[in-house]
Parts: sequence; C-alpha cells; structure tokens
Amino acid sequence: MKLYKILLLIACFSFFINCKKNIEKPLFKNQKTNHQLHTVLKNIDSITIDGIGDEKTWKNSSWLPINQLWLGKPIDSSDFSGRYKLSWSDDALYVLAEIKDDILIDKIKNPLERWWDDDCVEIFIDEDNSGGNHQFNHNAFAYHIGLNGDVVDLDSINSPKLFDNHIVSKKTMIKKDTYVWEFKISLYPDTYTLNGDQIALKLKSKKKIGFAIAYCDNDQSEFRENFIGSVFVKGDNKNQGWIDADIFGTILLKSK
Repeated sequence: MKLYKILLLIACFSFFINCKKNIEKPLFKNQKTNHQLHTVLKNIDSITIDGIGDEKTWKNSSWLPINQLWLGKPIDSSDFSGRYKLSWSDDALYVLAEIKDDILIDKIKNPLERWWDDDCVEIFIDEDNSGGNHQFNHNAFAYHIGLNGDVVDLDSINSPKLFDNHIVSKKTMIKKDTYVWEFKISLYPDTYTLNGDQIALKLKSKKKIGFAIAYCDNDQSEFRENFIGSVFVKGDNKNQGWIDADIFGTILLKSK
C-alpha cells in the first residue's frame, strides 16, 4: 500500500512538471494565414549594394507595387510612387526599391528619436513566417532605414536600438525626384537577442518568410504625413505592421 502511494505521488509530480513546462513554452506557434504570396528567385549573379541595380538578377526580376495607403490622406503620384524587386542568396535577402518622392526630409538628427517622422524606408521581416505579435520581442522585425542608412527597431523593453549590422543599404538618385535604394538583409531567428548569437541564418529554397515594405513620407511637416505599404491591411487601423506580423505578405524562396 505504501509503495502504491509513493508511485502515485511520483506520477502526480511528473504530471505537474510537464504541465508547467507546457505553460512556460507553448507547443505550437501562431499559425499565420498566407496572403499576397510571391515567389522570389535566387540571384543569378553577385549583387553589389551600390544603389544602381544593374545586375542581371534585377533585370530578370519583376516590379511589385508599394501602393497601399496605411496612414494619411490620399496622395498624388507626383508626390510619391514606389515599387520594389526581391531576390535572395544563401546569405541574405535582397531588395531593390525605386521611390519617387519630390521632397526628402531628414531633420531629426538623433536616429533613435522619432525616426518614423523623417523620410525612410521600412522593411518588415518575419523569418519563419509565423506571424503574431512582435511589438516588444524579435518574433519579427520592423526595420526603419533612414536616408543616411541608419537601421532602427525596438528591442524587447520598448527601447529603440540600431541594427545597422542587419541591413546594408545604398541610395542613389536617378532623377531629381526619384531614388533607387538597394538592400542586403541578414535574417535572424525569433530567439535573437542583442547580447546573444549574432550569426545570420542561411537561406534555402522553399523557405517562407513574412515580408512587407513601406515608405514613411514627410514633405515639410513636424510629423509624418503619409505611410504607404506593399500589402493590403483590413480595417480602419492599417498601421499594424510594427505590432502584428500577421499583416505581412509571404514570400517563397525558390532556386529556379
């Protein structure tokens, strides 16, 4: 009888420990619904980040629009228009963006202060396409790339940090109001921490990544006037990308 009670206590204790582990570490991640699914082909030549985009890879890639108004009033194409291309290598995701903006603003000199109120490109990356909240964690990233190349996002304690080692970029003027931005983006898992492993992931064919790109446009105001993105967002509050990775589009990496 005593042995039976001991075995029962051991079983109950084991059950309690397993339940505790499951509460602390969920068995399943958020399941994102894929939308705006785009296939991205691997680069066929080496891409130099020079803001020119003259590689064969880019010439063989198709343009995709940046045309969804997330914040602000409707804008005319003479004020803003944007489009982008994508490619990838084993080491990084590449983005080529062509932005038409008649006035560039870079008045806030501290890159960690109101970075969204200057003109900048914002690139959203969810490495495992899991979706879900990423406001104060690195389940996904919302990189703001300033005119000078500074890369800003929030860390896990709601503090802005520079992530310049995640993205290499170059901006070149091709007309008086039109600019080509070229980006090389290293991808990191959702276990990323600022004091942890800084080794970027290797990319493979058939991998899905949550992705969106947007532009913060300010002509001459104190605050950002418009926010234009690449994906349609339901509802009235469309400025959700910095919080919710569910709104990102999905890209599928492919070798050929």
